[in-house]
Amino acid sequence: MTLLDFPGTTAPAVRTGIAMVQLHNDLWRVTRTSGEVLGYVEGFIEGGDRRYRAKRMLTGAARSLPLGEFWDIDDAIDCFRFN
Repeated sequence: MTLLDFPGTTAPAVRTGIAMVQLHNDLWRVTRTSGEVLGYVEGFIEGGDRRYRAKRMLTGAARSLPLGEFWDIDDAIDCFRFN
């Protein structure tokens, strides 16, 4: 299990038992409020439309498992609440 502290003066956004830290314009790290890394949400443009890709980090590995692509960032975030 990977745990992270949240350095700096900006607190992470907390939603329904998970915290999100924006790493840059199109990438957010998703953690449990304890700091355990769950995965990432990546924003991208496809066919002129904004989409969001959710990726779950695999425990003990530096690999990720795609959870899906979404039209709404809230939907991408919600898929981590059930994992």
